[in-house]
Amino acid sequence: MRTAALGPAQRAESLAGMAERELDVLVVGGGVVGAGTALDAVTRGLSTGLVEARDWASGTSSRSSKLIHGGLRYLEMLDFALVREALKERGLLLERLAPHLVKPVPFLYPLQHKAWERWYAGSGVALYDGMSMARGHGRGLPVHRHLTRRHALRIAPCLKKDALVGALQYYDAQMDDARYVATLVRTAASYGAQVANRARVTGFLREGERVVGARVQDVEGGGEYEIRARQVVNATGVWTDDTQAMVGERGQFHVRASKGIHLVVPKDRIHSTTGLILRTEKSVLFVIPWGRHWIVGTTDTGWDLDKAHPAASSADIDYLLEHVNSVLAVPLTRDDVQGVYAGLRPLLAGESDATSKLSREHIVAHPVPGLVVVAGGKYTTYRVMAKDAVDAAVHGLDQRVAECVTEDVPLLGAEGYRALWNARARIAASTGLHVVRVEHLLNRYGAAAEEVLELIAADPSMGEPLQAADDYLRAEVVYAASHEGARHLDDVLTRRTRISIETFDRGTRSARQAAELMAPVLGWDEGQIDREVEHYHKRVEAERESQRQPDDLTADAARLGAPDIVPL
Repeated sequence: MRTAALGPAQRAESLAGMAERELDVLVVGGGVVGAGTALDAVTRGLSTGLVEARDWASGTSSRSSKLIHGGLRYLEMLDFALVREALKERGLLLERLAPHLVKPVPFLYPLQHKAWERWYAGSGVALYDGMSMARGHGRGLPVHRHLTRRHALRIAPCLKKDALVGALQYYDAQMDDARYVATLVRTAASYGAQVANRARVTGFLREGERVVGARVQDVEGGGEYEIRARQVVNATGVWTDDTQAMVGERGQFHVRASKGIHLVVPKDRIHSTTGLILRTEKSVLFVIPWGRHWIVGTTDTGWDLDKAHPAASSADIDYLLEHVNSVLAVPLTRDDVQGVYAGLRPLLAGESDATSKLSREHIVAHPVPGLVVVAGGKYTTYRVMAKDAVDAAVHGLDQRVAECVTEDVPLLGAEGYRALWNARARIAASTGLHVVRVEHLLNRYGAAAEEVLELIAADPSMGEPLQAADDYLRAEVVYAASHEGARHLDDVLTRRTRISIETFDRGTRSARQAAELMAPVLGWDEGQIDREVEHYHKRVEAERESQRQPDDLTADAARLGAPDIVPL
């Protein structure tokens, strides 16, 4: 199995290596598009570097609805090209590139009007399924079906009887977005990309008008590196305009941040065997199965405050509860909400009406020699965005470079996953773990679960669950620090695991033990362990306080009451 460890030693080596000699491509931004761009570039044979100011996927790419979907509602807007493209990518991810991370998920769409709505919505879903199969990447998902009201209430008894006259059920796919990005980064590293998180670009290197690299600060160690590259790709999402400002180029478009919030509630609060998709006056509302939980979202409101820590206000939470409760027989209350998270979508805002229509599409530009900018788009189509960005960079390299091959490059853990899944009972018997634990590991790491199992074999206590977070094993915390680039407690509890949104205490009861498990890998002393735990508690309290505030302004101020973690 191809693998790569992103531990502290590898990070230091990557930073030093990037500064030693000129790269072909330097990618700035460690979200899904930046990580995908690094993988695309390195698998074309280009020497590639990737830097991220904070943690992998710490921005938009860890705070999505966690869906891989074709965008059913874009059919209604007659955006067939976007839907066709997204459906192809959905199929590739499910069947070839990441079957261990991307899974089918059913959705029920309640019908509220007789005849005409069933015909109208049914035609749209039929077209959706047909377009998927026509691309040759949709046969792994069941096709949609029409349901009577009685049948719909049998599979979703949570619904009010008067909330529907019938229903449609169709399938899309979902993933853990932050875990996906971490795996994407490791895959790029396994092919030779040099990658470093908590490495902030503070400026670009110029020779005349040409960009020839970037000045990068090691946020952890405090050193500064000059990393030279023949092409630099700006893939910083909602920070695109800020990054471009370092070059002094305004560009043909701007990226506007749109805030979307999600609630996480326990599985037993909504009685259903399927996800739900509901229309609202502005958009759609999803109720998404998420392990032992449901994710309810999302909102869509403009945001021009702090981009690093977008805050959910009390009004946001009330909005979601009001809309989901309009169809639930037993309404949700604030007390049912285990977790809340807010993310920012990078929407394109052009300087004319024509370009502003690009909102959910993506754009690639070459504003000055040596610099490529990629922005907009949606999570599902990250691979296409990455391909287009590298194509533009290659054009600037002025040499023959191989075509994109990522359509045939499985992510780390995909190769051998299905064989190990078939052998999960035998693996459980040989390791002493319950088969449910083995399934959990396989669905998070794929074939790389064998590396986690090696930690347990060396120290059986690693096979015990983490305190106050029974879904996760102690070994997973250690593995996050040794192999997945986690540098701080927040990285593990918020992104490598989802403890911060899956427990009512939001991870505070797990924090001390998790920090102690990370300490030997990262070289922490007792003082650093205390600082990590204290910071995490302050972060949780600041988030709780922001969620009690009436509007964005006060919520933002409350969330910023907790400073970022102090580096080692």
